[in-house]
Parts: sequence; structure tokens; C-alpha cells
Amino acid sequence: MITPEQSKLTLGFIPLTDSAPLIVAKNMGFFEQWGLDVKLQKQNSWSTLRDKLHAGLLDAAQMLAPMPLASSLGLRCSPTKVITPLVLSLNGNAITLSEKLHQEVLKDNGLSEVTLPLAAYLLQKVISVRKQQNRPKLKFGTVFPYSCHYYQLKDWLASANITELDVDIMVVPPVNMVGFLESGEIDGCCVGGPWNAKAVRAGIGLTALTSFDIWQDSPEKVLGLLDSWQKKKPNTVLALSAALKQACNWLETIPNRFEAARLLSAEQYLDASTDVIAPSLIGSCLTHVDLPPRAIPSYNQFSKANNGSINVPEYIRGEWLLSQMEKAGQLSGVKVPNDLVKNVFRPDIYQQMRLHLESVS
Repeated sequence: MITPEQSKLTLGFIPLTDSAPLIVAKNMGFFEQWGLDVKLQKQNSWSTLRDKLHAGLLDAAQMLAPMPLASSLGLRCSPTKVITPLVLSLNGNAITLSEKLHQEVLKDNGLSEVTLPLAAYLLQKVISVRKQQNRPKLKFGTVFPYSCHYYQLKDWLASANITELDVDIMVVPPVNMVGFLESGEIDGCCVGGPWNAKAVRAGIGLTALTSFDIWQDSPEKVLGLLDSWQKKKPNTVLALSAALKQACNWLETIPNRFEAARLLSAEQYLDASTDVIAPSLIGSCLTHVDLPPRAIPSYNQFSKANNGSINVPEYIRGEWLLSQMEKAGQLSGVKVPNDLVKNVFRPDIYQQMRLHLESVS
């Protein structure tokens, strides 16, 4: 058994359905089993979470998969060596249009209903009509500049030759996304659960497609921590990774996922009802108050996928994420070290942890 150098930890998370591994590890005793006394600290925005991790106010955190790369490169922050020893989840995002935009799509395209997943070319007519009428451009919300949400939204729009010259994209914290949709401050958004489902349940949005419809089985959330902290407390990182890997494994079964939805609904976590948290966990995408849900079996993935374990922070995943950052124009003029991905994505730590996990199973 591992003896952690530090037992009391503070982990940061954003209230999202795919924060489930952290909440499960806390409530099912997995942290305790590995000698850890963990405090989960809810954060409102990804930038706040990043800044607190960099400052040492958080020991580790749930992070967007591209964030450790962005931190290490010093993109919109001081260069800070952040690593990930564990991928926490795949998929989990969706693009939701406001009900007003949904009606514009129907009217401007002469449709009585839309086919889902929604093809982005249906927005072309709306954009054209708005230009003719000298109305504001469509505005979309995304959660962070260095996020799969941003890249997925751009890829979907690009499939119809729609660029950021045609629409505006702004950063909105996930917990504020539904409110922004309802107030009309944004016309659509790419956000993780349960906020798409909440917009649908409230009758203020149409979930047009999921991230799985755009990219299949892409890394979404990772465990992020400072490289310097890992060097000082390697056993603590192994224990933390082992507990979270157990939680990811526990989330494989549907009965456990129902229990996870109940845990997540608590005020200190998502503070949302189980009827908006549970659907994506059981492979159901709520689409609209007047339409049936879509079956998306891989909506939230935590442990297994068709190609085996998803939790290994493989270099190929880091290289792919880096390519998405470059494609989005975020690396222009940035010197990217050749060993960046190998320094950030740490399968070596994962493999050490796996050996300890096997020894106690």
C-alpha cells in the first residue's frame, strides 16, 4: 500500500456531470481507502480554478484536457508546469441553441422541424437574414479558450464554412450558461452536462448535437496538478490517481451511475435535480421539450471505451490536443518545446499507479 507524504488535500472541480469521479471517490470512500482526507472545493470558472492551482491554493484539480498544455505554454497566464497522470473522462459536451434561435432556423429555412444531429449549414440562412436586416451576429458561449468545447464548436461551424467572422464566440462559466441562454445574451452554447439538459427541461433550448457527434471519444477532463508538487509528493499523486481510477471504474455500471446522479445533485456539488443529471450518464441526450431524447451510449465515458481503458494519459492524446490548439490559431508565435507533451502527459505515473492498484485488488 502507498503511504502518501500528504494526507490532507484540497481538490478543485467545476459543477459538471463529468466531475463524477471526484464526487464518487469522496463519497464512496476511495480517497479514504488510499489514506487521503480530501476536501472538494467548487469553483465557478475554469480560469479561477487554473489560477488557484497555479498559486498552490488547490493541490490538484479536475481540468479541461487542453488546460495543462496551455498552462505549461503560458497561454493567457504565467508559464506554469502542470502535468496530468490520469484522463478522467471522454465526451460529455453538447451544443444547445436557444429556443429563439431554434425558431429562426425553422423559419429562415422553411422547415416545420429539424433533423438531429443538426447540420450547421442550417445556420447559414439565419446568418444571411440577420446581415440583410442589419441585426446583431449570432453569439455563442463556450467555457474557456483552451477547451474541447471551443474546438468542437469551431469544427461544427466550419463544416458549413462558418467562421468567427460570421458569429461571435464568448467565454461563459458553465454554471451561468443556461441563464445567458434564457436572457438572450447568447444564442447558443457548447457546454458540458447537466447544463444542456437543464436548458431543455426548462423549455429554453434545443440540444442540437453532442460532442460525440463531432469527435468520437476525445479526452475531455483530466486530473491536473503542478509538476513541482508531484516531484515533492510522488506517493500522494499515486494514491490520488488510484482513488480516482477506482471511481472511474465504479462509474462503469448503470445502477452505479444512477447513484452517482443522486450524489452529484447535492447543493455542495452540482446543486441540480437528478432529472437533468441522470440522462447523459445513462446514454440519453435530452433534445427538446417537444422531441424525444436521442440515444448516445457514449455520452459520458469514465473508464472503458471500445479500445480499452480511457484513463491512460497517452502521448498521442496530448499531441492531438496540441494539433487542435494549433488549428484554432492559438499557437501562432508561440515556441512549443519538442518535449512539451511528454512533460505534461505522464503515462509513466499512471503505470506506477496501476501496479499498486493491481496489488490491492
